[in-house]
Amino acid sequence: MNNTSTIESHKDYIGAKMGMWLFLFTELLLFGGLFLIYAVYRYSYHGGFQAGSGELSTIAGTVNTVILITSSLTMAVSISAIQRGNRKLCLAMLLATILFAAAFMVNKYFEWGAKIHHGIYPGSPELLSNDHGTVLFYGLYYVMTGLHGLHVLVGMVLLSIMFFLVYRGRIDSTDFVKLENSGLYWHFVDLIWIFLFPLFYLIT
Repeated sequence: MNNTSTIESHKDYIGAKMGMWLFLFTELLLFGGLFLIYAVYRYSYHGGFQAGSGELSTIAGTVNTVILITSSLTMAVSISAIQRGNRKLCLAMLLATILFAAAFMVNKYFEWGAKIHHGIYPGSPELLSNDHGTVLFYGLYYVMTGLHGLHVLVGMVLLSIMFFLVYRGRIDSTDFVKLENSGLYWHFVDLIWIFLFPLFYLIT
């Protein structure tokens, strides 16, 4: 009976991991399509994209990059901690990851707020007074960073649920696949930003 239970648990573990990888693959297709659109338009309207990129805050982008890279580290430590049975460290690192995610969103809020305050947002007269390439640049900027921000918010909710499950003992050293899958999702969100950062803030 115990052997059957172990086999079923192992199958569920593999199925859960496969399900998450398939989900992330669909997400990769989504962002991959957007990256392709970006590349085509950047090639066609290089001057406008260069002008738009020059108006973004490299400091804000760099800060958010550091925040997300650090959050990936705390996420990895939380998984390692639960594997070793260290629930307190796992909870602390999960909380740190959630706080880093919140810091990212606050920084993005101020960055977007500054642009909107200056009249730079989709459909605004100020933006439409620029050349077509710049308009396209900011359209993609808001869509792609906004979609990424939505994924960060989903990640915050997901990690908050994981925090509750660890706290209640529903996730422990013998059953942590949910936390591992949440970690995979969070690392994917971080990875997407690693691509977004140079595309919008650094490449001229």
